[in-house]
Amino acid sequence: MKLITKEDIEAPIDSVFNAVSDFPSFERSALRRGAEVSRVDTFEIPQVGSAWDIAFKFRGKERSLRATLAEFDAPNSLVADIVSKGIGGVTRVGLVPLSRSRTRLNVEIELTPKSLAAKLLLKSMSLAKGNMNKRLALRVADFAEGIEDQFRKAI
Repeated sequence: MKLITKEDIEAPIDSVFNAVSDFPSFERSALRRGAEVSRVDTFEIPQVGSAWDIAFKFRGKERSLRATLAEFDAPNSLVADIVSKGIGGVTRVGLVPLSRSRTRLNVEIELTPKSLAAKLLLKSMSLAKGNMNKRLALRVADFAEGIEDQFRKAI
């Protein structure tokens, strides 16, 4: 299953990349939503190989996964590999400068089943794919708005 969205942001590419690579902020956000997040690596700053163990409830069951930074190409893109008991996946974040003060943010999440139970879970999720794509687009739009607000305050 693949979810894709894009958003144009009124901020330079460096500012947008700083926001999408602010991993401590994402950790705090996940903790506020009830997830358990722990950094696995020993790097001081996130880089290729940085990893996080994440535990959360989804559809009434405890789930856990490990997200590992597979690519970190500042300020153009980052890729995180996701591995859980039955599902693998990749999250790609790409940035394209549209002008000196405007950037396009592309987000792609691809999930693949590794077991029959995971295949059934993804199949049921794919039935709600339109709704999930809308929710992802709204989250990315809110995130983009936050980046724009931060950039305006910094000027």
